[in-house]
Formats: sequence, structure tokens, C-alpha cells
Amino acid sequence: MIVLKATQDKVLAVLQSVAGIVERRHTLPILANVLIKKTGKSLQITTSDLEIQIRTTADLDGDTGNFTTTVGARKLIDILRTMPSDQTVSLESSQNKLILKGGKSRFTLQSLPAEDFPLVQESTALGPTFSVPQKTLKELLHQVSFSMAVHDIRYYLNGILFVAEGKQLSLVATDGHRLAFASATLEVEVPRQEVILPRKTVLELQRLLSDKDGAIEMQFANNQAKFIFDGMEFVTKLVEGKFPDYNRVIPKNHKNTITLGRTALLATLQRTAILTTEKFKGVRLNLEPGILRVASTNAEQEEAVDELEINYSGDAIEIGFNVTYLIDALTNMDQDMVQVDLADSNSSALLTIPENPTFKYVVMPMRI
Repeated sequence: MIVLKATQDKVLAVLQSVAGIVERRHTLPILANVLIKKTGKSLQITTSDLEIQIRTTADLDGDTGNFTTTVGARKLIDILRTMPSDQTVSLESSQNKLILKGGKSRFTLQSLPAEDFPLVQESTALGPTFSVPQKTLKELLHQVSFSMAVHDIRYYLNGILFVAEGKQLSLVATDGHRLAFASATLEVEVPRQEVILPRKTVLELQRLLSDKDGAIEMQFANNQAKFIFDGMEFVTKLVEGKFPDYNRVIPKNHKNTITLGRTALLATLQRTAILTTEKFKGVRLNLEPGILRVASTNAEQEEAVDELEINYSGDAIEIGFNVTYLIDALTNMDQDMVQVDLADSNSSALLTIPENPTFKYVVMPMRI
């Protein structure tokens, strides 16, 4: 039976859309495979890592009939990558093997039985469906994902908090030293729901979401989230645990405010960061009326000092920060201006976009 027949670029695009979560080494060898299910003319392709499951329906020609099997995902993709994009390729079933043909090339691949493929059990208690444009969600993830923790023992920090309430969707990420918050407006009102998406899910969504206005539908249960977009169904387990109360972390009413050009501040920080050390990424900010001075030193007693002229008439403040945290935030913003609110040398700083309440970034000071 010819399972599929199409040009290389079509087949490769379909496989790559689902294969991002496939681990090359897994305790269950079948999870290195992709599940191929043919029903009549319709072709369904599914991958899983037991935590996340991605399924897409593709329109790739071939014989009509019912057939299911699994085959090594990476191997299939690696072979297809070596073929010309306009070449017609076909996948045929023969006993317990699949034969991939393209031009004069022929590859016989081992398959494993479809019934052994562990599908994620979909929750029956999914909440109401709501949607945002893919572009919006991609932007929100971009604005906060750099603040996620990596391998923190407080496992609930290794992900992003999604809060849907009323007509607002908010995303929050923190690693305990900094916190990023971004929000967007929903078209429909939804009851309050809070879920924590795991880090791997976040990275995979960022890879798959497009910059188009096409909608992504979301549904949350207490142990699962489901996303539907571009003909794909994306189901993921959630991180269990209580996320910190981000509202208490975001400073209110800081009395000292400066608004300055984002690129100028970023360039200054990148210059002074050169003389910080790998272990100690500290820079010192001196704020005085009309001037922001940024300085760094290292163990070799080298020093970098840079100054920016600013419109400021508040208190004189000297405060230290991990320069990477400031650079991360500024790099992931694309606005011209940034607003920095400070109270004193011991309080967190708040970075926002002037006259835009949808983004907030909090960074704790460090002793220098």
C-alpha cells in the first residue's frame, strides 16, 4: 500500500511540525517513532514524549484505505533532508517495514506496531475554549520566556504561568531573581483559570506558532492543556505546584522614574558587561539628576564606565544588578523607549514600556 506520495518539501514540513518533541534516546524505544494512521484518504501523524502529544492531519496522496504503523521519526526526516525539495517521494508498506522512495533512491525502514504507541489520555474536564491570534501568543511567549528558570528544584518555576480571567490572558515567568509579565485582551469572557506550562511545551509552541493572524484555540484542565492551530492538535501535561503571587512581586508607586532610549541603554550595558566575569555579572548603576552612570569592575582590577544623559530630577541612587538580566529584557523588547522605576538601592527595579500596561519586568538588585 502506498501510504503517502507527495513532494519532499510537503512531506518534510508535515513531519517537522510534529517531530520537535521526539527524543533521540528514550526509555521507550517506540517514542522515537512517529505514528502514521491512514483512514480512507485522510492521513494523521502523531508524536509523543508521554508529557506532550502533537497530532496533525495532512493531505498527502497515496492509496485509499485503512493502515497504521510507526517508524523512526528522526531517521525519516534525515533521509528526506538529503533529497531535492521538488522531488516526489513515496512511503509504501511492505510486511513489517516501510519503503521510502525518491528518484532512484530506496530506503527500507523498520516499523513498530501502532498498538504499542502510548497515546496521551485526553482529559474529560477541559474548560471552555477561547482563542487569540497566533501572532499574539507568540509575542507574549517571547516577552516572558527568557525569565523562566532552568532545572530549578522549585519545579513550578521551570515554565510559564498562564492566567485567563474575564477578557484577559496573562503570562508570567520568573526564576526567583527576575519576573516578566505580559498580557493580551481576549474576545470572550472566561472564568478564572491558572495553569503552568512546562518549559519544553513553551519552547515547542514558540517553534510552531506563526506570525500570522490565524487563531490558536486553548482549553485548560487541572492537569492538561490543549491547543489547536493550523490543523494541529497539541496536548500537554501541566506543571503541578503553586506559582508565586506575582502581583506582590511587581512594585507599585516607585517614586523615581526615568524614561530613556532602549537601544542606547542596551548598548551601554553591553559595553560595560565586557569587563564583568563569568561568575559575577554585576554592574553598578549611579543615577543622578541628568546622568545615568553604568560601571563594572573585575578581579584583574579593570574597570568600565559609561554615561548616558537623561531627563531625570529625582533622588541620587546607587544600585547593583546582574547585567545579563537587564540585557535579556531589553533584547526581548522592540519598543524605542523604556521606563525604569526605582525606589532605592535595596528595592527591585521595574522596567515597563511607556503608556503600555501590558508588559512589566521586575529585576532584583544585587550587592556589589
